[in-house]
Amino acid sequence: MAKSDSGSINYRNIREKDNAELAGLIRTVFREFRIDRPGTVYFDPTTDNLYGLFRTHGSVYWIAEDKGIMIGGCGIYPTPGLPEGCAELVKFYLLAPWRGRGIGRTLMEKCIESARQIGYKQLYLESLPELSKAVSMYIKSGFRHIPHSLGNSGHFGCNIWMLKDL
Repeated sequence: MAKSDSGSINYRNIREKDNAELAGLIRTVFREFRIDRPGTVYFDPTTDNLYGLFRTHGSVYWIAEDKGIMIGGCGIYPTPGLPEGCAELVKFYLLAPWRGRGIGRTLMEKCIESARQIGYKQLYLESLPELSKAVSMYIKSGFRHIPHSLGNSGHFGCNIWMLKDL
């Protein structure tokens, strides 16, 4: 397991003032992996108002900060069309200098715990082959590949779909 820098990392829920910075962080990661294309979060209009999106009942979004600097985030969301008791693990991004330290895993674990507390029985996610390290982390955390998308995320550019029983 990767070494954690948990001493300097603060985890908190999203605030309205985070919108612009978080949208910029997400789009930075998309450009880094050259996945800034239609059918992804990069062009999703909700990316610019994630605070508003995550005020939806049954959702939560966690932010990771290092000494007050936003470095990543991850959320759960009741995406329309998902099976009863299932939410989506969404908008999970971490800036490059902070990867490999256990921060992403902690963000994901916070989301999984939040999903359990809300009462969800499954988590679904969509990803891309370019994010293979993240996909590997999902598998280690108990997500399994499924052959088709679930729900109506609108992200037709994704071609990896996974599900985890909670």
